[in-house]
Amino acid sequence: MSETGGVREVKSAARTVELLELLAARGDRPARLQELADELGVPRSSMYALLQTLISRGWVRTDVTGSLYGIGIHALLTGTSYLDSDPRVRVVRPYLEEASQALGETIHMGRLDGRGVAYLATRESHEYLRTISRVGRRLPAHVGALGKALLAERADAELPEGPYEALTPNSHTGRESLLADLAGVRARGYSVDREEGVVGIVGFGFALRYDSPAQDAVSCSVPVARLTPGHEARIVAVMREIRSGIEATAPGAGGAPHWRQDALRVCAGTRENGVVYPTSHTPNTT
Repeated sequence: MSETGGVREVKSAARTVELLELLAARGDRPARLQELADELGVPRSSMYALLQTLISRGWVRTDVTGSLYGIGIHALLTGTSYLDSDPRVRVVRPYLEEASQALGETIHMGRLDGRGVAYLATRESHEYLRTISRVGRRLPAHVGALGKALLAERADAELPEGPYEALTPNSHTGRESLLADLAGVRARGYSVDREEGVVGIVGFGFALRYDSPAQDAVSCSVPVARLTPGHEARIVAVMREIRSGIEATAPGAGGAPHWRQDALRVCAGTRENGVVYPTSHTPNTT
């Protein structure tokens, strides 16, 4: 039995998480009972019982025939709670708006999650709109501006051996080419993704160094057709200012864990309409 931090893993809990992650990864491709049982290596009867439990609690959904399974709405509610409760996401959002207004482009915030980057916030450009929101989605770290900015904050020895997944013809698939790119990121102070994750899109990524090594980053995405040398220079200048502003104001910027800071404010504060204020604040009673 595997252990985490000296504590034995709870097999049933691990299996539940593995099932939910498998269903989430399939996106709009629902799975059949036997597929799930085979994928996770569990008896069909055990998988059926687990699915029925999760269906009753809203974590898994099924079709009218009861033969196809997908991720349920409670996964969305939990993900939304994660975003709403993160003080750094709250701080960053106005800066994303500011950058998007200044540049007319799409601005993202992402967080390193294993070998990928999860998108936590996005301000879409009014010039072009995506049909699907990036928030809550995950991209391999080696193919995007966010991920490369964060990988460059780490020692080369931490980079896993290739080959890496290619999302476009420009994606890095070998370790040596990626290492050379990351050396350039460190020299410039920001990453550049030239159609490595999405064909037709160039990205510029900036690690947020309120953690060491950085866990979060912001980026600007721009269609190749809109990118000129002058516009690129302006993007870099604006995003550098945005990064500086975020790092100066984000919770934990002084090294204190941001959850601890929030807890101390809750203990010392008052609450109005679900918002915690310092004790010096007088809630609006009108």
